[in-house]
Amino acid sequence: MEGGVVKPNKTEFSECFKTIWRTPYIMLLAFSAGIGGLLFGYDTGVISGASLYIRDDFKDVERHTWLQETIVSTAVAGAIVGAAIGGWMNDRFGRKKSILCADFLFCLGSLTMALAPNPWVIIVGRLFVGLGVGLVSMTSPLYISEASPARIRGALVSTNGLLLTGGQFLSYLINLAFSKTRGNWRWMLGIAGVPPLVQFILMCFLPESPRWLYRQNKIIEARNILEKIYPSNEVGEEMKALQSSVETEKEAEGSLGDGIFSKMKSAWGNKVVRRGLYAGVTVQVAQQFVGINTVMYYSPTIVQLAGFASNRTALALSLVTTGLNSFGTMLSMLFVDRFGRRRLMLISMVGIITCLVVLSILFFQASVHAPLVGISESNRFGVNYTCSDFKGSTNPSSWNCMTCLRASPGCGFCASNENIYNPGACLAVDTITRSSCRAQHRTWYTYGCPSKFGIFTVLLLGLYILCYAPGIGTVPWIVNSEIYPLRYRGTGGGIAAVSNWVSNLVISETFLTLTETLGSSGTFLLFAGFSTVGLVAIFFLVPETKGMHFEEVEKMLEKGYRPRLWCSQDKDMKSAS
Repeated sequence: MEGGVVKPNKTEFSECFKTIWRTPYIMLLAFSAGIGGLLFGYDTGVISGASLYIRDDFKDVERHTWLQETIVSTAVAGAIVGAAIGGWMNDRFGRKKSILCADFLFCLGSLTMALAPNPWVIIVGRLFVGLGVGLVSMTSPLYISEASPARIRGALVSTNGLLLTGGQFLSYLINLAFSKTRGNWRWMLGIAGVPPLVQFILMCFLPESPRWLYRQNKIIEARNILEKIYPSNEVGEEMKALQSSVETEKEAEGSLGDGIFSKMKSAWGNKVVRRGLYAGVTVQVAQQFVGINTVMYYSPTIVQLAGFASNRTALALSLVTTGLNSFGTMLSMLFVDRFGRRRLMLISMVGIITCLVVLSILFFQASVHAPLVGISESNRFGVNYTCSDFKGSTNPSSWNCMTCLRASPGCGFCASNENIYNPGACLAVDTITRSSCRAQHRTWYTYGCPSKFGIFTVLLLGLYILCYAPGIGTVPWIVNSEIYPLRYRGTGGGIAAVSNWVSNLVISETFLTLTETLGSSGTFLLFAGFSTVGLVAIFFLVPETKGMHFEEVEKMLEKGYRPRLWCSQDKDMKSAS
């Protein structure tokens, strides 16, 4: 009855359908808890679309890049705290109460954001939502794992991952549906409160995890739940297995100490765990520094940087990338046990680096070939509406659209109404100016410029997602479920998960600032550099764990290993510090 990440296979999926057909109650447990994955995915995707309209409604958000980044990344900061206290809450209050608490926080955050009168209240709402996301992201898979029959546990736990990517896809559909509705972003963020409300109601009628109940000496209650999950002739055997597992776990915990810091100190002092952490933390940090959450959180903005100014068009094109992420996650289930964890990540990283370099080249070419700024075009709107930086320039004839946008957050480009690639106007960013530009049937740009390379950029983003999702997107979580000895699995996995969230926060909080400082081309080239470092680190620090028992992994880390590029399992060992 152990929790954690479990990998399904074809046999498990077939057995799963048979089992839930006979015992629908099992599917009710898994689906109810799996809504937590849906919440996680929805929050990741919804803010990328909502932020387009938030900046239209609040002048401060449009003018200050750091405020946009804070709105996006506050949820990540909350998730770090939620994940950090999640383990304690799960042990102290149980899985069920932890999920109910996460649902309450999510509903409170959604309502706060929907009714927010200013950007700072949105940030408070995002903090509540982040706390809920961090808590539910680790509790939902744990509840499903502990409330599932062992023979189909992997298939049922995988529903959480599928609902996560499904939540991302759903968020873009909802963003698109409300894009022309009055109060659009309020609906996008507010409707996120519906799934947690549904989950809260369902969980009120469902039991606690039998494993947690057994640990609390509520043995009769634990047995009653197992009787609803297993055939009557298997309940006794499962009770014995549960007793043995819990006793072993308690014995291991006793040897590690009670406090979190004593456990971390013990883990770091153990050579095997330390080498496991080198691998586990490396893959989690690499997962974020390839820049994936710039795509998840800022996908419509990236599409606009590629030259598609319309919010609705940006949302529609972003929907494609999110759909590819779901498809890539399913590919991982098919290939991770066939090709191995290490090989899949290395192939994934090579593909990502290639895509990022080509994206950098495309954005550079778009910048060089951006439409010129016409002095007469700008003066047509009046001196008071022309961008002050353009007026004060000593050589305005050399300006193009990208020069205008980079000059200041207060400058926007109004394209020609005859042909968007003809010279346009560099104007001050203002609601009146923007409306005046659009009233003349012109396109208004504040993030990217008209570009003939735009469609190729979107195609490269799609290919980037297809390289990411099956490999570095999913495998790090599998590696962290296999790389640590049993008694250190919770501590090691927790440290790696926090490193993932912290890296996520760094990337999401700096992306827009990087695009302003380095330009889109320089930013994606920087991510290509980070990815190259990640590729090298994975090659030297991460062993293959495919098909190995936990004891075999522990022995391998005890002796050390010599990295090989395509080996399924390293047999040449050497001592390593």
